[in-house]
Amino acid sequence: MKGTPVSEAKALYEAGRYAEAEAEARAVARSRPREDEYTAVALNIAALATGAQGRHAEALATYDEALPVFSGLFGADHWLTLKLRSDRAQQMVSLDRYAECEAECAAVAEAAARGTGPDMALLASAARNGLVFALNAQGRHKEAETHAREALAAHAARDRAALVLRLGLARSLNGQARHEEALAVAQSADELYHVLPADQRHPDTGAVELAIGNALLGLGRTSDARRRAAVAHDACLASFGPAHRRTVEAATLLGRIDAAQP
Repeated sequence: MKGTPVSEAKALYEAGRYAEAEAEARAVARSRPREDEYTAVALNIAALATGAQGRHAEALATYDEALPVFSGLFGADHWLTLKLRSDRAQQMVSLDRYAECEAECAAVAEAAARGTGPDMALLASAARNGLVFALNAQGRHKEAETHAREALAAHAARDRAALVLRLGLARSLNGQARHEEALAVAQSADELYHVLPADQRHPDTGAVELAIGNALLGLGRTSDARRRAAVAHDACLASFGPAHRRTVEAATLLGRIDAAQP
């Protein structure tokens, strides 16, 4: 993407400057023909950046705008179109549309499994992560655990996909009140998080602290849990704003911890 019309928007997004990335990406999309590869990429960046600011309904609408452009340019079965569908589906979680997210992520994971090459393998992991999140959100934690473990077994790389799958596994274990196991998995995610490049860490700001905080609360270590939850909330508020799903989740966890303290 270096030296292209979308290079600035991409760099801003990777730096965690989401409002600027959105504005730049939307300006690029407006300035180019509709059926243009850079229009497609710009809409994708705009959707990602809008979601990162907690405006999940607007992000979903931007994905809806981008999907026919991707399908027209690349085809319905191309990994870029399938990835856009996976990213779009995962915005549904933030809008409480869990069953729709589950169905779409399962469909994308199945399509990716039929493909070949590293892009399809990475896409399968991303879609299964969305499936795990959707199952956890519906209280189906044992199913989520099974999918997370299967996806991790198939994904050997120590990358962001491995990180989010570990976080999904920790969430499923916390949901089953298996807090010691959840803490161990979340701590392994923490180690991985800190060796990833900075531009890959921004989207998961606060997620590790939330997983650890939930496990610590389940173990009755309320002061440690509150410290982690406060770190998560402050980081998410600064990075994503108050309406983002993770910021709201951190605030909710803080409320639960305070209610549990004498």
